[in-house]
Amino acid sequence: TVGALRLGAQIVSYGSNDLQLVTGESIEDTARVLSGYLDALIIRTNSCVTDMRAWAIQDKMAVINAMSENEHPTQAIADLSTIKERFGRLDGIQILYLGEGNNTATALALAVAQTPGMKITFVTPEDYGLPGSFLHKAQALAGQHGATIDHHHSMNELPEKADVVYATRWQTMGVPHADPNWRDKFRPYCVTPAIMMKVSKSEGTIFLHDLPAVYGEDVHEEVINGEQSLAWRQAHHKMFSAMAILEWCLNMPRC
Repeated sequence: TVGALRLGAQIVSYGSNDLQLVTGESIEDTARVLSGYLDALIIRTNSCVTDMRAWAIQDKMAVINAMSENEHPTQAIADLSTIKERFGRLDGIQILYLGEGNNTATALALAVAQTPGMKITFVTPEDYGLPGSFLHKAQALAGQHGATIDHHHSMNELPEKADVVYATRWQTMGVPHADPNWRDKFRPYCVTPAIMMKVSKSEGTIFLHDLPAVYGEDVHEEVINGEQSLAWRQAHHKMFSAMAILEWCLNMPRC
């Protein structure tokens, strides 16, 4: 909203109960109606991306994924922007991701896979890794673009040196996991000062987090508020990524 306002746009907000979807109208019909009023529809939802594609049945209104159940592409743009600002490059940057293979992880995998020279290693708990379909797609893209996507579950096999250590909240959007003992599986993946010291390069490894963070679970407070953390700058870049996406979508010629 702030990004759109800074670009001079007017905002209309819809909640889950504000559209005719609740009365039984189809997504496709609602999309056709809204496309007569809106230039862009920004969707943030816990539903899957296939539902979001139904909004694109029309060809007048841009449809932007601001987060779905299985992808978070706007976050990935903010992530790469923060990394580029810090290091001045993306080529040769190595990222270590610790935690759940959630929507942030899948988007980051797809983004890194299309950036030549980048490498990311996902270390996740058993049964909480990246979905196989996304992992295969990312690795295929990485092969085409000269990037590297690794994925395993062992905290004993961390990269020797990483430029970026990345963590996310263990419960995406606060949704609990079905397994009552899930925290026991996640606990070793908490980013501690010891882990940062183990994988840090002498020239300055940074810590990133997509926020919100749960101190003592996904990250220690000493790390996220420490000198290596750029999590707050990264959060600031979310606004700039939103502005860039809006400009790109609204200035692109319609097919």
